[in-house]
Amino acid sequence: MKDTHNPAISADPQKPAGQAAPGGPAAPAGGAKGGFKGFLARKNIVFSAQRYGIDALGAMAQGLFASLLIGTIINTVGTQFGIAFLTQPVAVIAGTEYTVGGLASAMSGPAMACAIGYALQAPPLVLFSMVTVGFAANALGGAGGPLAVLFVAILSAELGKAVSKETKVDILVTPLATIFAGILLSALCAPAIGSAASSVGRIIMWATELQPFFMGIIVSVVIGMALTLPISSAAICAALGLTGLAGGAAVAGCCAQMVGFAVMSWRENGVGGLVSQGLGTSMLQMGNIVKNPRVWIPPTLASAITGPIATCLFRLEMNGAAISSGMGTCGLVGQIGVYTGWAAELASGARAAITGADWLGLVLISFVLPAVLSTAFCLVLRRIGWIREGDLALQ
Repeated sequence: MKDTHNPAISADPQKPAGQAAPGGPAAPAGGAKGGFKGFLARKNIVFSAQRYGIDALGAMAQGLFASLLIGTIINTVGTQFGIAFLTQPVAVIAGTEYTVGGLASAMSGPAMACAIGYALQAPPLVLFSMVTVGFAANALGGAGGPLAVLFVAILSAELGKAVSKETKVDILVTPLATIFAGILLSALCAPAIGSAASSVGRIIMWATELQPFFMGIIVSVVIGMALTLPISSAAICAALGLTGLAGGAAVAGCCAQMVGFAVMSWRENGVGGLVSQGLGTSMLQMGNIVKNPRVWIPPTLASAITGPIATCLFRLEMNGAAISSGMGTCGLVGQIGVYTGWAAELASGARAAITGADWLGLVLISFVLPAVLSTAFCLVLRRIGWIREGDLALQ
């Protein structure tokens, strides 16, 4: 028997629910597509910490890696190995000479914004318009450009998604709305955001210089844990411009997490696990951390030890790109960043030479101490039953 009182059920079985009967008004299919919530769902606009704090932030770090960081590495390789093609200008724009690496680094704003738009699943016209948005936000944000790009790009992308395909002249309306929103937000907010981010970064670096022991522990532990969590430690360091002694502490914490998990899970994961965690990311252990949070204790304790050793004993500084501070041993980017800083200091005359003590400190902080300390702590926890066989196995 048909329910003629329920408008969501069509009188004609061949017609989908919600389709109007001849002469009658269209009925909503359960109301799922009506109202503001329905509009947001249709536009794929999701207000959540996952999308903005994890997806967008992580994508921003990848965009920064594929531009500024790669450009810095190219310049360093060209300079250290005397490769003319990489050290000579290949373009002159408005009187400024650019090398290959310089061109890559100059595109950091657009790269970050496009990566954020991609993470937010922006349609093509919105995504391509993010190039201009990212350039404007990064340029106006100054030293705190990455954080300004994150904020402005998210708002611009979501606004662009909201107007996308709503008119018959979408090819004009969507880029115009996205670009104007991005430039307006950049002009209004980017300088303040950039200044605030730079101020926070300077405070952290100042505090680390003033109290290298305690701040070495705090920065190392916090940034190291951020690397293992599904957020981006690299993006955090880049947004705050974390370099110098604080950057060295951040490198120590990230290395402790990556190398620590890689070595202490050797019996479960073998060579594959060693490489994927030691040169990839310790984030692979998040599932195991959720199941047994105690597996996080050994590398975290290791970072609390290596951080102050880096700041107080070896005075390890990250004077390369700030993003390198949050990369640890991922592709050896953290170590390359430290070396890049050394090379820049040599070129400027701020450093007389790269000493054996410098290399010893870098190797101990990056590889040896994290491996030894994490393994020792893990053995203790295995003995008392806090970590059991298989707890560190990667799925």
